[in-house]
Amino acid sequence: MNQIGFPILSLLTFLPLAGVAYLATLRGDEMAVASRARNGALITSLGVLALGIYLWMAFDPSQAGFQFVESLPWLSGLDVQYRMGVDGISLFLILLTAFLTPIAILSSWSITKRVRELMMAFLLLETMTIGMFCALDFVVFYIFFEAVLLPMYLIIGVWGGERRIYAAVKFFIFTLAGSLFMLLALVWLWRNAGTTDIVTLLHTPIAPQAQMWLFAAFLASFGVKAAVWPLHTWLPDAYGEAPIPGTIMLAAVLSKMGAYGFLRFAVPMLPQAAAAAEPLMFTLGVVAVIYISFVALAQTDMKRMIAYSSAAHMGIIIIGIFTFTVEGIEGALFQMLSHGIVIAGLFVCTGVLLSRGQTLTLSRLGGLAAKMPAYAALLMLFSLANVGLPGTSGFVGEILVIVGAMKVNFWVALLGAGGMVLGAAYMLMLLRAVLFDKLSRPELGALADLKPGEYAMLLPLAAMVLWLGIYPGSFTHMFDASVNAMVQAHIAALTPHTALAMVTK
Repeated sequence: MNQIGFPILSLLTFLPLAGVAYLATLRGDEMAVASRARNGALITSLGVLALGIYLWMAFDPSQAGFQFVESLPWLSGLDVQYRMGVDGISLFLILLTAFLTPIAILSSWSITKRVRELMMAFLLLETMTIGMFCALDFVVFYIFFEAVLLPMYLIIGVWGGERRIYAAVKFFIFTLAGSLFMLLALVWLWRNAGTTDIVTLLHTPIAPQAQMWLFAAFLASFGVKAAVWPLHTWLPDAYGEAPIPGTIMLAAVLSKMGAYGFLRFAVPMLPQAAAAAEPLMFTLGVVAVIYISFVALAQTDMKRMIAYSSAAHMGIIIIGIFTFTVEGIEGALFQMLSHGIVIAGLFVCTGVLLSRGQTLTLSRLGGLAAKMPAYAALLMLFSLANVGLPGTSGFVGEILVIVGAMKVNFWVALLGAGGMVLGAAYMLMLLRAVLFDKLSRPELGALADLKPGEYAMLLPLAAMVLWLGIYPGSFTHMFDASVNAMVQAHIAALTPHTALAMVTK
């Protein structure tokens, strides 16, 4: 347990609410209120990022357990506590949220409708997301997990595109329906163990038959959030209709909540069920990688193509998690971090064109490399990272997942790697259509290159893509101990059952 003298996780979680309180007090001229709301939200989110960096620096990577643990009585009679903590698995997801929230806020600068309310929604979303990654009590986790729905629903439904209401309702219903199964699993675990403390639940034996039902409940809940095929059908509408800042948070951060749920609950808590479900999860992951990549190839809209590429990459993450190997799980974690940064960069590049009043239809773009060279260079960097080019962040996660899969099943590794080829096909098609085809319309020739605010969003993302790609060890060593402990615990949990099965045969 790591102590630094003050409750840093609670500060990280609830500092955005202080920003919400400040924004709620703003009065006066609409434009002045909008300006102060933007600045207030940005300053608050940068404060959260500073705390996140301090957390990273104070974290001890040699420890596999939870650090900076905070515990307060809440529902004492029911043995439910307000309990927070962080390990190597959750650390970088907290940092990813803290890093991308200021970028999402900056990307909303051109939105003029109900600006104060939009900024409040983003700060609420940051609180709920960080709180979920920090929670060490299942009830607290569930509350944060469900509460994410409200600000995201409003961001899509109020500030989205023409079909925003349909997309928001579909997103809400899919996610809520899946979460109801997790609620049933929570109640069962609560009755079985007499507590909702996650650390205790991880060490409470569960009968293999019960594990199967619990795993099905977790798959329904976390599978929807992670957009696992075929539970991904809400994704094209939500990504397509959400405003660019909402799409950034949805694709880069919220999609990781499902993968985190598998890592925090399904794999360590239900080892026999997770092992039995391995062929199913491999199948879902491979189908996502291949089928959704073909769907991405068929898209004619830049934003929707990137949205489908995001779902395809989540398939790689699922494969990595269910290899139950150190390489596979570390690859999945690294890919979660890389994918969040890369997909945010791609959606910011999409927002640059929208801010200039341009269409996202690929056939109506072209020739922008000559007119917007800085934009073209950054779009190419993010696209090649999305493909998994060596030297970029995308390569490290994918190669680790493939190595982990190779240890378990050659065909899963081969088919998963095939997704990299398909990813190269649709991303190169996007680059050709946007940057290198002939100008389809004369007005494209008058487009200005990146502005200072756009550089402020894109350059930090580009720096992270290169840092992760060139020096991945500065990140992987932070979760080595946690992943090794998880894998060893999984093997130990399966060993008696494997031996018994061999004796029976």
